[in-house]
Amino acid sequence: MKTTLILSTALGGFAFAAAAQEVNVVSWGGAYEVSQVEAYNKPFTAETGIRVNMIAADNPATPLRAQVEARNVSGDVFDVEVSDAIRLCDEGALVEIDPASLPAAPDGTPAADDFVPGALLDCAVANIVWGTVISYNTTKFEGDAPTTAADLFDTETFPGKRGLPKNPKRTLYLALIADGVPAAEVYDQLATEEGVQRAFDKLDTIKSDVVWWEAGAQPVQLLADGEVSMTTVYNGRVFDAMVAENQPFEIIWDGQYMDMDMFVIPVDAPNPEAAMEYLKFATDTQRLADQARYIAYGPARKSSASLVGLYQDGVTEMGPHMPTSPEALANAVMDDPEFWADHAAELTERFNSWLASS
Repeated sequence: MKTTLILSTALGGFAFAAAAQEVNVVSWGGAYEVSQVEAYNKPFTAETGIRVNMIAADNPATPLRAQVEARNVSGDVFDVEVSDAIRLCDEGALVEIDPASLPAAPDGTPAADDFVPGALLDCAVANIVWGTVISYNTTKFEGDAPTTAADLFDTETFPGKRGLPKNPKRTLYLALIADGVPAAEVYDQLATEEGVQRAFDKLDTIKSDVVWWEAGAQPVQLLADGEVSMTTVYNGRVFDAMVAENQPFEIIWDGQYMDMDMFVIPVDAPNPEAAMEYLKFATDTQRLADQARYIAYGPARKSSASLVGLYQDGVTEMGPHMPTSPEALANAVMDDPEFWADHAAELTERFNSWLASS
């Protein structure tokens, strides 16, 4: 539905709509979607009158690309990973975003200086910093508990099935970490034939014990159902299960894979003006801090950090659960979108061939 945005009085740096409208936001579903509804959507609608329609996808970049290629775009704002944002922008599929148009920090610091490094691209604005971590079900182990990435691959000491994503980006690096490669050297290794083979050799040691997952909600369910004793999982998802649902899970931060999610607006979005207003609103300092009340993902703005307080239960301090805490960063690998732009196709093809082999 194409609409006309009628601007009224600016409130808190935003110009809001007098006329009722809608904006279609495609995100990842689950606890993450809940955090966006509470921190972004409800206050946005309350202040602007613009209704927000949430649409869940296993990976929002997939329907975005399909809609653009079909020249039938129905989503206005998509929540995508950095590497996808870069590729789609390079392909001319996304609207460019001027950092100067984004709201400044409360102390007046321009957005360009307030977002964490890498959070602003030509066509994308980051909202969260998140991590893929290892989690285990505490009821599955007697005595010593697992503590390292290497323990995920030690099925003799820590028996049970393992959950891994059907994705080379978040699988190959972990195999190298578990094989003793320091986090700072992972991409150097993956850039060589020897390093890639080393990763696959390590994966071979647990291949028969792996349950592969593809959607973010799956690993938490696999743990809860007892189908796996350990799995990799998005840190915010497993935090929600631990704190909100009292599941007997623990997190291993060793070998965390860090990434950011970014908001993008496709060319030919049906509600482009409302989409831009939503993007600006959702990535201001307060909104990003508010989201951390609902899920353990770090805000992409520096000025939000001091505003992050308690979980929605009013008891749990969120700081120690953030992927940017000192413990979480100790041996973390930060996503390198340029590496994956160069190597994703070949490594995905090799990974799929490895999966299909006996």
